[in-house]
Amino acid sequence: MTALTVARYLALLVPVAAVLAAAWHTRPDRRRRGAALIGTVAAGVGILALNMVAGAAGWWRFAAVTGSALGTPADLWLGWALLWGALPALVRVPVPLTLAALGFLDLLIMPRLTALVTLGERWLVGEAIGLAAVALPAILLGRWVADERRLPARATLQLVTFAGLTLWLIPAVAIDLGDGSWSHLAGLPRWGVSLVVQAVALVALPGVLAVREFVERGGGTPYPWDPPRTLVTTGPYAYVANPMQLSGVGLLLVAAAVTHSATLVAAAASTALFAAFIAGPHEHRDLTRRHGAAWAGYRAHVRTWWPRWRPYVEEPARLHLSVTCDMCDATAGAVGALGPRGLTIHPAEEYPRPLRRARYEAPDGYAADGVAAVARGLEHVHLGWAAVGWALRVPVLDRLATLIADGVGAGPRDLPAVRGSGP
Repeated sequence: MTALTVARYLALLVPVAAVLAAAWHTRPDRRRRGAALIGTVAAGVGILALNMVAGAAGWWRFAAVTGSALGTPADLWLGWALLWGALPALVRVPVPLTLAALGFLDLLIMPRLTALVTLGERWLVGEAIGLAAVALPAILLGRWVADERRLPARATLQLVTFAGLTLWLIPAVAIDLGDGSWSHLAGLPRWGVSLVVQAVALVALPGVLAVREFVERGGGTPYPWDPPRTLVTTGPYAYVANPMQLSGVGLLLVAAAVTHSATLVAAAASTALFAAFIAGPHEHRDLTRRHGAAWAGYRAHVRTWWPRWRPYVEEPARLHLSVTCDMCDATAGAVGALGPRGLTIHPAEEYPRPLRRARYEAPDGYAADGVAAVARGLEHVHLGWAAVGWALRVPVLDRLATLIADGVGAGPRDLPAVRGSGP
């Protein structure tokens, strides 16, 4: 057995043994096991990206061996991901100590894996960047999922992980193993790249807003081991039952078209089949168990893959707009003329306490103010206007829209409340 073979065996078996030992000692529940899995996935995506950057920067390079993933030996990749993702989720050691231990382990082991990896003079720079940009987010994601903490932050890290899988890792592996090339994207003229970016944004919009809906309305995330506590039927879910899967498959098809990859088309088809025939039935059983008649009623009106044109609304919401602000009053008239479903529009002056901006209130207790309130109102019209509303609620774009609205006269103002009126 050669030194290279021994190194590859140890790179995988030692981390696997460490994770199994930690699991045997801690007896993790279902949520913590799920946290270990998502931490490993996040670390795995980040490690492959780190290694590609490391090769280009001259920090380190791996021996050319069979069984590699984008230039990284697969056994080393998996073992590395387990050490940076699963193990920290199972072993409850403070995050700074965990990072220090992982860094010390790399300092100890990397120079001794000469048969597998060649280190450059500045490899410690890459090590520090890897710990900060890959290990730390993977550790925090696993800890936050396991402990149900930092909901917006852990949902954001999940979104980044899934985006990395969909927009980079799956296409890169498909191209590496099959056909297609990123050079087709690099060779596009500037206007062509602009069209691709716009297509990606448009296809991704329902999925991104669906994640936000899970956080804001459901108190959970898209990850099956960290689901919403309540059934979410608003936002993109008022139109289609699987907005995230729909966006994911659509993004893979966009990537396939850009890279000219038939393999990636097959990957998109496989993803859709998996979602429809494996993940779908499991999700249906789980939601039936947790939400019963509410889930059955929702699925009777909303399809899995084909969006509705008009939204499914269980209980009406309220939109409050000022009648003493010309632009606000005109907005109220325009939204009302569109025939929103499940939305009533009321003067902001009749709200039981003074309002300074437009306000949207849903029966589940959710509320939004300003441009976000109007955007929520547009979601009650039809799919086209809903997409406009979703775009207005995208981070950064929502701030820009608010600045524009304030600049044209729809800024905050003090309105008197009418005692005894309101919802």
